[in-house]
Amino acid sequence: MENCLPNLDSLQFVLHVLGGKWKLHILSILYFGKKRFKELEREIGTISPKMLIKELKDLEAAGIVYRQTFNTVPITVEYSLTEDGLTLKPVLDHVNEWAVHLKQKVNNRNKRATR
Repeated sequence: MENCLPNLDSLQFVLHVLGGKWKLHILSILYFGKKRFKELEREIGTISPKMLIKELKDLEAAGIVYRQTFNTVPITVEYSLTEDGLTLKPVLDHVNEWAVHLKQKVNNRNKRATR
């Protein structure tokens, strides 16, 4: 049981940094390159500007997202992944594979249950 404690601490840290409804969605969009705030807002669709700002600030504070401002009128802000953010790609790819597999199993169980 003692060996599990460091793993639980790490998992709690990951959930703290990446938890919530929007962060993984934001990261998955930024893997395709830099995005302006409005582009992120449009691609996500159902997030409020206030929530998007909060989530981006959280990801920036964690060192996963980089915010760059340009001195234009109006000011242009672009978001991209940092080097640390890019290291999440293989992890998220595995989580996606796991999710696809599990979703398929759940759907198959539900189909059998409704017959």
